[in-house]
Amino acid sequence: MRTFARGVLTVLAVGALVAQGTVAAGAEEPRTGRLPTEIRGGAWKAGHVQGVAVDRHKGFMYFSFTNLLVKTDLRGDPVGSVSGFTGHLGDLDYNVKDGRVYGSLEYKAAKAFYIAILDVDRIDRMGMDARTSDVVSTVHLKEVVDDYTADMNGDGKFDGDTANTPDHRYGCSGIDGVAFGPEFDRSGRTKRGKQVLTVAYGIYSNVGRQDNDHQVLLQYDVRKWRRFERPLPQSAPHTSGPSDVDGKYFVRTGNTRYGVQNLEYDAHSGNWLMAVYKGAKPQFPNYSLFVVDGAKRPETGPVTGQPRPERGELLPLLRKGLHHEASGTYGWQSGGQYGLVSLGDGRYYLVESGTVVEDGVTKQTARALLHRWTGQPPTPFRAVTG
Repeated sequence: MRTFARGVLTVLAVGALVAQGTVAAGAEEPRTGRLPTEIRGGAWKAGHVQGVAVDRHKGFMYFSFTNLLVKTDLRGDPVGSVSGFTGHLGDLDYNVKDGRVYGSLEYKAAKAFYIAILDVDRIDRMGMDARTSDVVSTVHLKEVVDDYTADMNGDGKFDGDTANTPDHRYGCSGIDGVAFGPEFDRSGRTKRGKQVLTVAYGIYSNVGRQDNDHQVLLQYDVRKWRRFERPLPQSAPHTSGPSDVDGKYFVRTGNTRYGVQNLEYDAHSGNWLMAVYKGAKPQFPNYSLFVVDGAKRPETGPVTGQPRPERGELLPLLRKGLHHEASGTYGWQSGGQYGLVSLGDGRYYLVESGTVVEDGVTKQTARALLHRWTGQPPTPFRAVTG
């Protein structure tokens, strides 16, 4: 998701924000013990919504708006915000182990990619600054940088942030989707694996390449990451982070536009959901939702289409939903590209992005709507009504 708004944001008055964030009429109230059918993220002069995370225990939802993070309660009332992100803040996930929110963060011009870690318990007021409030730390991802800057045609130069080049290994445009869940291992169902952070590559849309038809997933054990954490990069981006990944995996889906926008592990099924912007290659069905089969072990095999023969750890798609026989691809046509949260019981929040005009200013909005998974093609989610 690549729409940017640069510079320090002007934050609206708290009273107006509360009015904008109020949960819609007819939605269930959090005090009943049930989750609301709709949670609104407010209206903001920022980039469009990228992803959400929810802390059900404490009763908060977190919305990423590209360069702004908004914290609301489960009625949609804003309780805090963090601005000052000069990079691209993407998908989010809540880590139940340490109570913090993790998100993808890109600085393409600096050839730097990070996981932003937000100490969300300290976000207690509107208009906090990510650069000065000490609520944000970052960890550098060397593996992503290496693939993003790879000189694939051997001409000795980096072609920059563009899809129209043979450079960028696997078509890597950076990162976006993030999610916590079990590691992909060879013990069988992923539910049994150690809990790790999974990070999905952004992938440039390029119908002329043959080496960009896989989604690329990296896994990291974050339990000892505090030694890497540094403040939010400003004039001099840092390179403090793990030198290696704990796992690198490939899922053949066909090329998509900017890769996995939202990644989510579903503890109910043991599967991984990947919401994408549709691709354009005519030899693929170009679905907008793919599901990795969590019951299958990764297998070592050829990463097809690479300039030189390459083998990697391959993850299979769940053999359900729509099926494109010619390419062997399974998937669905679905939302979730702007935010996707599994509640672990067959229910999900799917986020809708929108805009409103207030006093002549266009602002970005977000609505998290409660759905239940049905698995039925072409659209596997059914809205939950009050």
